[in-house]
Amino acid sequence: MNISESVDRLNKMIEDVGASFIDLKFCDLYGRWHHLTIDTSIIGEKLFTVGIGIDGSSMGYKSIESGDLTIIPDINTAFVDPFYDLPTISMICDITESSIEKPFQLDPRFIARKCESYLSNTVNGATALFSPEFEFYLFDEVEIAVKPHYSCFSLLSLEEDETGRGADIRHQEGYHHIPPADAFNNFRNNLSMMLKEANIPLKYHHHEVGAMGQQEIELGFLPLLNMADNVMMVKYFVRNLAYKEGISATFMPKPIQNASGSGMHIHLYLEKDGNSLFYDGSKPSCLSDTGMKYIGGILKNGKALFAFTNPSVNSYKRLCPHYEAPEYLFHSEANRTAAIRIPSYAKNPQEMRIEYRPSDATANPYLSFSALLLAGLYGIRTDIQAPDLVVGDFESQPSKVKKRFDRVPSNLKEALDALKREHEFLMVDNIFTEELINAWILLKSSEIDMIEKGISPMEFYLYYDT
Repeated sequence: MNISESVDRLNKMIEDVGASFIDLKFCDLYGRWHHLTIDTSIIGEKLFTVGIGIDGSSMGYKSIESGDLTIIPDINTAFVDPFYDLPTISMICDITESSIEKPFQLDPRFIARKCESYLSNTVNGATALFSPEFEFYLFDEVEIAVKPHYSCFSLLSLEEDETGRGADIRHQEGYHHIPPADAFNNFRNNLSMMLKEANIPLKYHHHEVGAMGQQEIELGFLPLLNMADNVMMVKYFVRNLAYKEGISATFMPKPIQNASGSGMHIHLYLEKDGNSLFYDGSKPSCLSDTGMKYIGGILKNGKALFAFTNPSVNSYKRLCPHYEAPEYLFHSEANRTAAIRIPSYAKNPQEMRIEYRPSDATANPYLSFSALLLAGLYGIRTDIQAPDLVVGDFESQPSKVKKRFDRVPSNLKEALDALKREHEFLMVDNIFTEELINAWILLKSSEIDMIEKGISPMEFYLYYDT
């Protein structure tokens, strides 16, 4: 679409909804949106060519001495924002260098674009399709405090067992529960309608295992960049709808001790001419040689991947036994403790796929999806064969079988150390740069440092009276 067509399309949207404002949203390296709002009266071709200037230093992208960047909206992402009082159209933006008018190398959307281009050239005409499952908690009251002399968190839920309504969900028994115990079905229905109006394909929603308001929604399949945009939108919609209804939403991987954590499982496959390149009906589990090599690439680079798919200290408190979270890097059919699950219900030429189960929604979706794709393509490019499929319960396997597989990283530092050692697969065609990888490691190491130096309530519980 050329510039004049973008302007015409935006002006028509403005006229159709009577919009007063345009909201421009752009992503930082963490995977958090920022925004600025402009009046519709200044819409013109300059918006899509010159763009709007921002301070990159305030987002951690640039030094304060040379912080100028520019945001340029993508008309294909335009949607009517349901959370503003006055009619407003939101668009997601690309970030460019202001002084030299070229894409900003650390812009997560630019990395996703480069990744899609590389795929098309490497596997002729193929498209990578992604479908995430969002797990999150809804709480009625939340208190968070971190001060030198006072540190706490407190979570209250309509669904916890002190409500006295006689319709409570027992601990770890919330999976697919029905109303009245499922107190948030109407929330999910309202959310579904909002997503539908924003052209986000929703497959289904339901209550998850966690008894204190854990939810799940799953999206349909879309290409990498489109789906990463949709991940940002879904999180935005969930949080804002919750706030509007007087509750609070979190995608934190492990908000409640000894309860189910929230992951973001990712279904993915390579598609060409309407068919999955992962399908071969003559092979075990119907998984083609291409699919096996793709899995091999993910498992080979598995620990380094965690730096992008599980990029928070809290991520690793979810990856523990008895909560359907992977502990080892293996693949298996229908096994929900595997790092990569082969869904047994999708064995056909159009839908054959794999499910990557470690990841969670603290990830920057542009970076995590791109890293997953590049790891898989590394397997195809270097002809890596995945290990044999693990059949049955992994814990019951002989020790010689277990020894063939790496454990998942036990903490964020271990994942970052793996990324330092093994990141060549990300740097093909200069998609991920040394600058980006170093910036990511520095950013995430600072989080580790903050948490290690902080004093937690658990330490008082264990050591105050010693």
